[in-house]
Amino acid sequence: MKKLRLPLTKQEISSLKAGDAVLLSGTVYTARDAAHKRLAALLESGAPLPIDLAGAALYYAGPCPAKPGQVINSCGPTSAVRMNAYAPALYDRGVCCVIAKGPVSEGVRRSIVKNGAVYFGATGGAGALISKCITAAEEAAFGELGAESIKALTVEDMPLIVGIDSSGASLFEAGRL
Repeated sequence: MKKLRLPLTKQEISSLKAGDAVLLSGTVYTARDAAHKRLAALLESGAPLPIDLAGAALYYAGPCPAKPGQVINSCGPTSAVRMNAYAPALYDRGVCCVIAKGPVSEGVRRSIVKNGAVYFGATGGAGALISKCITAAEEAAFGELGAESIKALTVEDMPLIVGIDSSGASLFEAGRL
């Protein structure tokens, strides 16, 4: 099990291999369909982005609102394939890693390789368990989107698997995920 702290260096990313188990700590940004659509529109128009994507970690998730006394409620991963249309442009802007579930398109895989990034797989259906790794949560952008807004999460030892490494090796292609 490799312990990693964000932001990740290119050397750390290149040392990861598909199938490696990691515990990730640091700041990750949630972003689901609606937030991706907004980011894409801003990129297309040349407008400034509400978060800095250089070295950013995106978690395809829409956390449930926190109950009293909680940092956050359930926060499980969304299927990566839903962001296929947006992901390459975000990797090109500096996103170093994405956390989601399931496979991605060949175009996204090529973008991961081109940009020296990594795709981490999170366990679907484990949102309540994953939420226990989140020590802080705050609104970062698009608050009007509710659960689909971009939130900055501080995670500590979030358990993940390298689904696609920076060389393009994929557990999904190998049939192991």
